Amino acid sequence: MENHFEMGLDALRQKILLMASRAETAVNQSVQSLVQRDYDLAIRVREDDNIIDQFEVEIDEMAIVLLTKAPLASNLRLITVAMKVSQNLERIGDEATKIAKRARDLAQEPAVKVNFDINRMAVMALAMVKESLDAFVQRDPAAARAIIPRDKEVDALNKEIHSQLAQHMTLNPDTIGRCLHWIVAAKSLERIADHAKNIAEEVVYLCEAQDIRHTLKN
Repeated sequence: MENHFEMGLDALRQKILLMASRAETAVNQSVQSLVQRDYDLAIRVREDDNIIDQFEVEIDEMAIVLLTKAPLASNLRLITVAMKVSQNLERIGDEATKIAKRARDLAQEPAVKVNFDINRMAVMALAMVKESLDAFVQRDPAAARAIIPRDKEVDALNKEIHSQLAQHMTLNPDTIGRCLHWIVAAKSLERIADHAKNIAEEVVYLCEAQDIRHTLKN
């Protein structure tokens, strides 16, 4: 019975890793479609979103079955955290879809000539996602805690990009629609970093049984 339960836990971990890989790929491809003005790739990202949604449904079902087996407190935390990680990954996938939608629309219009670093923002957000998932797999609360403050760096970059685009819109009213697409895309990257921070906070809870959400320590 115990071996069967452990096999179930391992299957749950593997499913989360597969979902994480899909979510990371979706973000990478959505940013690529945005920067390279790749209409077809943007469409593909949007069509693949249902795969990530299905992963969340399957992980919830697996977790519920495991919860009925009355696990130890540590395993109970692992299962509930796995469900929350899955939820955050699904939302990361949603944000990738939003970016792809903006990329699709921008690919059909002239480029906006503003020098802002959305690639850097994407790299920062994706690094947070990857490292928070590594911390989850390795059960490394120190690594998770180190990720959390980096969310503020992404927030600051988002504000900087927003300010640059707002100034450009003021000087070039004909670009307002296109600039708004870029602002929404940058906001989605900022939210992806938020979800990575959420995952890191859940890792701390998993490892230390301490809920650090909404605390000054963040």
